[in-house]
Amino acid sequence: MQTLHVTHPLKNNEIPQQNTVLIMGFFDGVHKGHQQVIKTGVDLAKKNGLKSVLITFDRSPRVVYQHVQNFKYLSTEARKQELIQQLGVDYLYFVEFTEDFATLKPQEFVDEYMIGMHAKFVVAGFDYTYGKRDIANMDTLPKYSKNKFQIVTVPKQTFDEEKIGSSSIKEMIEDNNIDEANELLGYDYQNSGTVVHGLQRGRTLGFPTANLSVGKGELIPSIGVYATRILVNGKWYDSMTSVGYNITFAENTGVTVECNIFDFDEDIYGNEVTLQWVHYLRGEIKFSGADELIDQLKKDRENSKSFLFDK
Repeated sequence: MQTLHVTHPLKNNEIPQQNTVLIMGFFDGVHKGHQQVIKTGVDLAKKNGLKSVLITFDRSPRVVYQHVQNFKYLSTEARKQELIQQLGVDYLYFVEFTEDFATLKPQEFVDEYMIGMHAKFVVAGFDYTYGKRDIANMDTLPKYSKNKFQIVTVPKQTFDEEKIGSSSIKEMIEDNNIDEANELLGYDYQNSGTVVHGLQRGRTLGFPTANLSVGKGELIPSIGVYATRILVNGKWYDSMTSVGYNITFAENTGVTVECNIFDFDEDIYGNEVTLQWVHYLRGEIKFSGADELIDQLKKDRENSKSFLFDK
């Protein structure tokens, strides 16, 4: 897959030379609903001897249109690229969502980013928009297409009769429902980050932790303890991770992400790692002291190992 980062307006050398199947959407998280849209486009391209081209953006349109502050994403740009590549897309375009780009009228957008991209088919989800929802939706797209391409609308994908959507998945991740969120994502949710120095209290308790500074803009799961896996230097390790405030010792550290890696004893300060959230174990508890906390950590470790082994 070839990945391009482009800014409006497109330059001639950024436009595909061959006819394409365009796959349109923001695809935050690339969840099961998104996967169905992308697979539909990739299959259509293969069937018709065309190139599959996915067009997305470098930031959420909500950040530009609605001026949402501190917007949290399900997938970084790198993670989104990885997930899309796994689905067999030929070309991935990240369009910089500038104020100038945001002012494009629906017909201008279709002319430049659909017709201008040599689309023979345009594939998108049923709720895809390219401007104001009431005038720039999948139902109105035929009016703008000038009969230059065929339109393929992928219907709503559901789970328990509810739409699979990025917003609902975020709510699950923030509400102790990581297991259900993973089901809708189609994979175990991940965060990326850097291992930083902490208070090193875990080491004195016999449970040394890697303290993670998670990438800015990434959604972190709710407060609690989780069975996790962590990627360190190209190798996955079973682990358990706490997201919390260290309330037992009243250390006033703010929210921390602390990962106890099983059967591991290496200095990884400064390393970039990936943390995979597999299963929610319990909420944060204030213990009477170190001994009670250690007893619970032993139970957490056994519960984590049992769950990770069975999965």
